[in-house]
Amino acid sequence: MSESEHIYDITVIGGGPVGMFTAFYAGMRQLDTLVVESLPELGGQVSTLYPEKIIRDVAGFAGIKGGQLISALHKQMTVFPDFAPTVATNEEVTAIDKTDDIFVLTTTKGQYKSRSVVVAIGGGSFAPRKLAIDYDQALEDQKIFYFVKNVADFADKTVAIAGGGDSAIDWALTLEGIAKKVYLIHRRDQFRGLESSVERLHQGTVELMTPYLIDGVTDGPELSLDLKKVKSEDHVDLAVDALLVNYGFTADNHALRKWGLPLDHRLLKVDANMETSIPGVYGIGDCVTYPGKVKLIAAGFGEAPTAINDIAVKLYPERRQPLHSTQMDH
Repeated sequence: MSESEHIYDITVIGGGPVGMFTAFYAGMRQLDTLVVESLPELGGQVSTLYPEKIIRDVAGFAGIKGGQLISALHKQMTVFPDFAPTVATNEEVTAIDKTDDIFVLTTTKGQYKSRSVVVAIGGGSFAPRKLAIDYDQALEDQKIFYFVKNVADFADKTVAIAGGGDSAIDWALTLEGIAKKVYLIHRRDQFRGLESSVERLHQGTVELMTPYLIDGVTDGPELSLDLKKVKSEDHVDLAVDALLVNYGFTADNHALRKWGLPLDHRLLKVDANMETSIPGVYGIGDCVTYPGKVKLIAAGFGEAPTAINDIAVKLYPERRQPLHSTQMDH
């Protein structure tokens, strides 16, 4: 059967951690699954931006590097080889249409047919929020960084981190034991991170530069940062080897609008089964909204079985639905 004639049980749009786990769980329910990912490889933002970041909201792990998590999810997807998902990377979905009970997904490379669709695109396309000052763009990936590919690059260096949220704090704590010296620059005295992380920050050796804003950057043998104290004319000059900027990322989930899916404040509105108002179209992860929604990888992992089990019951009502995971061994 050609690809244009093949009809998948489920097509998962988005190959980040939540999409990868969804594909594994669909295989556990013996569903014929396709994963479509717009990036060249699976893993989403975690693989692209945070391979070295310690992730702490995955059950069973006190902490796991992003790259290690993606490797583990890759391995997990092949546990049931007869039902391992088909994966299409570097391919963007441009339209979702429905004919009778079959969805036709048009991509930048062709078309796929599917009996159901699970949207797991996270925040969509993303770009880092950059320094709001003029600086030499040639310094990027040399002395100014917006994400970390390898923590060893900062070994024995003096590093400044700009930002006050979880990501900035996590990097400060991660690099504390690797870099020679770590500064954390934030415009407020209070930080927006998890309480446990903020407590560790205050108990450690990271030097907190608050409340300061970066007012200028000058290159030389070292990177010279001109720090301006908030609501003051006082300035401090800080010499570092590298500056890691963690002001967050701008996300664009324009694809949801383009596909004509039901939105609530630019997020996919779903019910208790993670299904949208379009029968057969589900959403999970950071791209969805419902009362009490929490944007964590752990939450997305929990939403995946809810969606898949509902799909399995509707596609194959004669099958017995597992009540708990240990039944898979019986």
